[in-house]
Amino acid sequence: MEYRKLGNTDLELSVITHGAFAIGGNMWGGNEKQDSIHSIHASLDHGVTSIDTAPFYGFGLSEEMIGEAIKGKDRSKIQLLTKFGLVWDGSNNGKGEFFFDAEEDGKKIPVYKFASKENIIKEVEESLKRLKTDYIDLLQLHWPDSTTPIGETMEALEILIQQGKIRTAGVSNYSVEQMEEANKTLKLASNQVSYSMLNRAIENDLAPYSLENNSGIIVYSPMERGLLTGKYFKESQLKENDHRNGYFSQFDLHKVKTFLDKIEPIAQEKGATLSQLVLRWTTLQPAITVVLAGARNAQQAIENAKALSFDLSQEELNFINAELAQL
Repeated sequence: MEYRKLGNTDLELSVITHGAFAIGGNMWGGNEKQDSIHSIHASLDHGVTSIDTAPFYGFGLSEEMIGEAIKGKDRSKIQLLTKFGLVWDGSNNGKGEFFFDAEEDGKKIPVYKFASKENIIKEVEESLKRLKTDYIDLLQLHWPDSTTPIGETMEALEILIQQGKIRTAGVSNYSVEQMEEANKTLKLASNQVSYSMLNRAIENDLAPYSLENNSGIIVYSPMERGLLTGKYFKESQLKENDHRNGYFSQFDLHKVKTFLDKIEPIAQEKGATLSQLVLRWTTLQPAITVVLAGARNAQQAIENAKALSFDLSQEELNFINAELAQL
């Protein structure tokens, strides 16, 4: 495993970080509790020291399972990354920005973006309780909230840092303009954004900005929710309530399959899977600090961790990039 410092902070994270969205179950067709906990243990056993979650993942369930999974572990050797700013329990009293309707047990649950100072303080206390810890290594705003001034959100984060409840602060899904506004109040450690072989938009603006300003980039959805594993083309049956049924429709699946077929020989030469090759390529892109990799069981967690067991030559990177240009 490799480890990198996040932006201008002293927080060091494992380059492959355990992404804990899927183990929450909601939107992913459910998951077995023991499989989820075993996935975390397997990650830790194979050098992955960082775990990224959010209150919204499973409506608190993901954080709770992480708290259970790390019980008895050396907390100083584990970095917990969580978020705030998505409210689903009605505690926002109609305030904030409506995001979308989630579903649980067939019921619609309205989710709001809400990043007020009061709400942040409240959410952090709830997260600390679920995670069974007294501090969070990196606290991130989950999505921008247009109804709350960015300065107010940053001031709350600054207070939490001073109180020792969080080590450092970041955001997620922020534009360059929003980063600039936030940094007037608080120097952010990072921005967590969507990035993959099929989605490289941040290379136009956010990546150069982050390099210039020594700000970390944490990548989510590097596998495009499993599409780039290649498994979908062999086992294309997804559960009816799996959100990926609609998500995958945005891509030209024939071109994606052709691309994966062309790069698979590189993975085979490395004794690696397609998933590991895709993850490794992602870790080697400029400005990328950390790559989140989801795992629903121990086997997937181990496979993700081993994506750092090999390297790619410049010639191999050039070949992959040339094939990507054909998509």
